[in-house]
Amino acid sequence: MSQLKADAERMVTSYVKLWQLAASENSSGGEVQVIFDEVIKKANFPVIIGSVEGEPVFWRNVRGIDENDRSEETMRKVREKMLKMKEDKGAISLKFGDKTISYFYYGDSSLIRQLQWMPFVEIGLVMAFILVGFIGFQNIRRSEERHIWVGMAKETAHQLGTPISSLMGWLEILMSECTSDLSSGNKPKIDREDTLEQMKTDITRLQRVVNRFSKIGARPELQENDVNLLLEETAAYYKRRLPFNGKGLDIILIKGDVSKVMVNGELLAWVFENLVKNSMQAVDPQTGKIVMRSYPAANGASVIVEVEDNGKGIPTGVARKVFRPGFTTKKRGWGLGLTLARRIVEEYHRGKISLVKSRPGETIFQVILPVKDTGKIK
Repeated sequence: MSQLKADAERMVTSYVKLWQLAASENSSGGEVQVIFDEVIKKANFPVIIGSVEGEPVFWRNVRGIDENDRSEETMRKVREKMLKMKEDKGAISLKFGDKTISYFYYGDSSLIRQLQWMPFVEIGLVMAFILVGFIGFQNIRRSEERHIWVGMAKETAHQLGTPISSLMGWLEILMSECTSDLSSGNKPKIDREDTLEQMKTDITRLQRVVNRFSKIGARPELQENDVNLLLEETAAYYKRRLPFNGKGLDIILIKGDVSKVMVNGELLAWVFENLVKNSMQAVDPQTGKIVMRSYPAANGASVIVEVEDNGKGIPTGVARKVFRPGFTTKKRGWGLGLTLARRIVEEYHRGKISLVKSRPGETIFQVILPVKDTGKIK
């Protein structure tokens, strides 16, 4: 813009010199006519020539004013324009010899006036892009929130469904045995004490599920815990259910010499259970193998837990999406288990959870937990 204005100033200077040349005593009639016809009349910016008394004598390209109209109203408008040009650009004197015979007033061309609006147009476009981006971001956020709430409801039903189904199974066994015993007069064939103990375990698990969901919305209380004990409980829980999930499936626990960590045991156990459950659904029921291992980091500042399986793996294009709310590769999955796991590990415990390897026959999820509160693990 400044360059255009500088060019316009140079052009005006040239026009003024031509006017002065036309007014000089040395110019012939033919030269003056050429200057008027080929130069002055073809000027693309508003020009007003005023007398020394301040009255407009000639004007051209003055917006909204006919150059051939000499009415009083038109003359009044031209005077106003002339004063405005004088305030903005000043008046250039046209001399005949040493005597000033008139004054040259000018304004910006229509192109420059239009370009003066460009910054505002650009700001408007930028604001429009920002507004569109903000609206898009809000829509994405609302969509994710809907996914989270819908997923939360489904995950709740899913979490409660496992122990409830188990309780229904134990109850069915007790009822069938009692009915059979009453009809035949024989002693019960099942170990009722063991059955009741299993039912008690499932009821306790129901209570734990409710406690876990109640802690998701609030900052959980952290206590010193042994990660190996949490892994043992998880392994034991799923091993008891192996006959229902596949007779050939094997769960192996490899415990390292690790320090205790400040965690919420309920929530961290939930993370381990989610990882193991995903592995159980990914492996072959007859040849599947799941390895849970713990070991200290090389610098001793954190404890590392890995859950590895020999399942079909996660495709490369899908691997980066596994922690997104609502995303799942399962036909009956809700897409919230790993999302909650990440929230628990990274937001509540300042740790890190990631999929470190995934290929057919080898998938590894890794959880890193700081031994002390030394800041969030990167």
